Amino acid sequence: MIAAQRRVGLYLAVVQFFFALTWTVYVIFLPQLAAQAGIAKAAVIWILMLDQLIFVFSDYAMGVAADRSARIVGRVGNMVLLVTLLSCAAFVALPLVAPQHSAGAFIVLVALWAASSSALRAPPLALVGRHASLPSQPWLVALSLFGIGLANALAPYLGVTLRGVDPRLPFIVSSVALAAVTLGIVAAERALARSSASPAAPGPAAPAVSASTARLATAPALAIFIVAAVLVSVAFQGHVFLNTSPLYLKFAQPADLQYLVPVFWVGFNLLLMPAGALTRRAGGWRVMAIGALVAAAAAVMTVEATSLRILVTMQFVAGGAWACVLMSAFSTALAIGRTGREGTTSGALSSVLALGALVRMAAIAAALRNDAAWQPVLTWLPAIAWIGGGALLLATWRARKGRRPTSSD
Repeated sequence: MIAAQRRVGLYLAVVQFFFALTWTVYVIFLPQLAAQAGIAKAAVIWILMLDQLIFVFSDYAMGVAADRSARIVGRVGNMVLLVTLLSCAAFVALPLVAPQHSAGAFIVLVALWAASSSALRAPPLALVGRHASLPSQPWLVALSLFGIGLANALAPYLGVTLRGVDPRLPFIVSSVALAAVTLGIVAAERALARSSASPAAPGPAAPAVSASTARLATAPALAIFIVAAVLVSVAFQGHVFLNTSPLYLKFAQPADLQYLVPVFWVGFNLLLMPAGALTRRAGGWRVMAIGALVAAAAAVMTVEATSLRILVTMQFVAGGAWACVLMSAFSTALAIGRTGREGTTSGALSSVLALGALVRMAAIAAALRNDAAWQPVLTWLPAIAWIGGGALLLATWRARKGRRPTSSD
């Protein structure tokens, strides 16, 4: 059973790696393609915001669809495969349609790709939540997130490497690679189902949900979890995508950013597996809370750093702390949804993460970074939001202290 789940976990990491690479390729070439389609440069940020808005709704919808399809083993995998093939087709069409100067057709393809790409976010995690045992879920979630973290670490290098390349080539190559690896999703679902000690669908024979997990499914606890997730998501977006480059430029040159920006993701990738082990032992709520508070402390230290060495070290720590937060958040979401709502809860968390990205892009669209009045707010917002999220989670855990812990505690 363990060997089969390990193979599936590695497979999901590969899928998520290629999936994240398609987003990187998209962001790199979007300004060029938009210009070819006759769309003004100033509208590019609004297209990206449209993407995130679509993610907010489609991630949750795909999670719900995964739960409804999961009554028959293989059906979730088939759904993911078919929708992903549609997504890849729309993605390949983007650099082919853009030179036709049809802005409307280009936007329609962007929306189709964005909506269909949600098939590779919540549904694969729903398979983990439905078929894998609770103790093994944090490790499988960590493997899946490792693929995303590795792709994000490579993003700055891809931006430099693909400069001047015909966009049709990376779009086709990344789509073909993603489609090829996704072909194995049905086999992965069946392998997880065979290796699981629990049945594939909820029923009389399904393992009982623990009392602690059941309490987490109550409306107040769910509300706290979602609010905390919104706070930590906004903190992450602000720290990584708004503050990191300006902080580095205090000590380094712009050409050095491609080497310095990935430090956060190096810390993220290296701490994912230990975070999985810690979540299995200490519980998701505690790890998520502590990770958020450590990330807040690291964010403060990056602002106050007096040298590049200190800044790099704190970025590494922040990345590792975010690994603890994100991995334990998805593990907690799966435990809350067990059994039968794993896709819904993981889809809701994915939607929250997209909402955080939407808030960050709105700040960019409003040029808040260039507004002297907003600069201190944006500088300290990540630390404040991480503290708020961590404090909410920690208070909830303390209120439940003394109860028997599970992986969702």
